[in-house]
Amino acid sequence: MDKSSPSIYNLQFGLVCLSSFLFSASFNMLIPELPAYLTSLGGAEYKGLIIALFTLTAGISRPFSGKLTDTIGRVPVMAVGSLVCFVCGFLYPVLTSIAGFLLLRLVHGFSTGFKPTATSAYVADLVPSDRWGEAMGVHGVCFSTGLAIGPAIGSAITEHFSIDILFYCSSLFALLSIVILANMKETLPNKQKFKAKLLKIKKEDIIEWQVIPAAVITLLSYISYGVILTVISDWSAHLGTSNKGLFFMVFTLSSLLIRFVAGKVSDRYGRTLILRISLAILMVSLLGIGFAKSSMVLMISSAIYGVATGMLSPTVTAWTIDLSKPGHRGKAVATMYIFLEIGIGAGALLAGQMFVEDTSVIPSIFYTCTGITFLALMYLQFFYKAKESVEKEL
Repeated sequence: MDKSSPSIYNLQFGLVCLSSFLFSASFNMLIPELPAYLTSLGGAEYKGLIIALFTLTAGISRPFSGKLTDTIGRVPVMAVGSLVCFVCGFLYPVLTSIAGFLLLRLVHGFSTGFKPTATSAYVADLVPSDRWGEAMGVHGVCFSTGLAIGPAIGSAITEHFSIDILFYCSSLFALLSIVILANMKETLPNKQKFKAKLLKIKKEDIIEWQVIPAAVITLLSYISYGVILTVISDWSAHLGTSNKGLFFMVFTLSSLLIRFVAGKVSDRYGRTLILRISLAILMVSLLGIGFAKSSMVLMISSAIYGVATGMLSPTVTAWTIDLSKPGHRGKAVATMYIFLEIGIGAGALLAGQMFVEDTSVIPSIFYTCTGITFLALMYLQFFYKAKESVEKEL
């Protein structure tokens, strides 16, 4: 590495990582308890909508967050995402009807529609291009630590106190995330003041077509995550795991170990090679989850799933930025996240349709996800490679 290259580990990078940790813990600590909570409200048949509605508004908001990230700045857009989490945490105990709950899930989705989009652009601004993979990996460690700790904390709070206290704790984490953002410097040059007309979205504001290859891989590989968010609590309980958040903690902690090196390796050996390896590992993990007959096998499969996602996430994010134009980083990242939300939402709906309180069908759901992940690998191995070769010849 060039000795003159500035270190990525400065105060601003540390602050954005800490803010992301608190943000991810805020919304993810709710996930293991929401299926049972919705059932207690009389809405067991709507479990698939817990994630689907959340990802719907996250996806819809991406074009707006991408445009605003590239105009008014990264920090204000990150703050909006955390603010939504803060408000929703206080409203869950108030809106206790099925309709009220589903409405809140719809609104809550705006949080992940805004903050991760602006955060990825912010990190790319801070870091030299030859270290994007490393930076995304380190930031991913912090975000994933929140994802890992959140569910375990959420289940413990609910067990020892109540679901309402859990909602309030979620708000507290989001508030702390906002406080940190207030001390961060804006990285967008020539930022504009917010005007209502900036919310007017044209067709060309929605998709950054140059990053479609990365978006396709994201969509196909994250369908399985939507399934996991919807049914893994029931599958864990069926196999004898008492803490519903344990699966999330195991796979996220295992992803932390690989994230430290995966992004860095992709900087050196290329994005597509690491993506092929991660997709193959992802298929193995999904088969393991489906075949699991005990809690131990489920946790081992969870750890393998974490390795796969720990390699996939920073690599596909860095690849997205590689493919984008410098002035369109917000839109490029938003495009990737639109496809991510479509994938998660589709997975949640798939699981919701196939699984209605019948655990015997859960293995079939994961075998289906394995096939979908195989399509992603085939796209990368054959279609994208062929397309890339044609473009080089031209």
